[in-house]
Amino acid sequence: MGVLVRGRLTTLRRAGAGDVDRLVAWHADPEVSRYWDGETFTRAEMEERLARPDVEAWIVEEAAQPIGYLQVHPQGLDMFLIPYARGRGLGPDAARAMAEHLLHERGRERVTVDPYAWNEGAVRAWQRAGFVEVSRHGAGGEYTAPWILMEFRG
Repeated sequence: MGVLVRGRLTTLRRAGAGDVDRLVAWHADPEVSRYWDGETFTRAEMEERLARPDVEAWIVEEAAQPIGYLQVHPQGLDMFLIPYARGRGLGPDAARAMAEHLLHERGRERVTVDPYAWNEGAVRAWQRAGFVEVSRHGAGGEYTAPWILMEFRG
């Protein structure tokens, strides 16, 4: 079964080949892709993404039902929940569980996130998960809009 990371409300498991079609469909949903710079994927592109050694792909589940995607990369975390799963504390629960796992089980010294400043719902969710604002930055490079660097403080 592999490693599971458990929150109070959610469980995270590594994404695998059986999740490719689901992830392609989720990213194609405008209510998801707008938070990921409109990024969508073909099946082959998603398979390639899941095979990347620098990014760990995780599926967020509630009661064994997939409700979101979380990726761990050297700089921190990125996450989305599908629309019906939002607004119930599931995102903050999953984010906190993964941040604590990375710090306490994997020896990371720091866990960060980088939401766009316009995405107030995500900023609030990250705050509820225990992340605090460290700095603000303008658009540029990989960022299409001003963004906030946030760090997990528990």
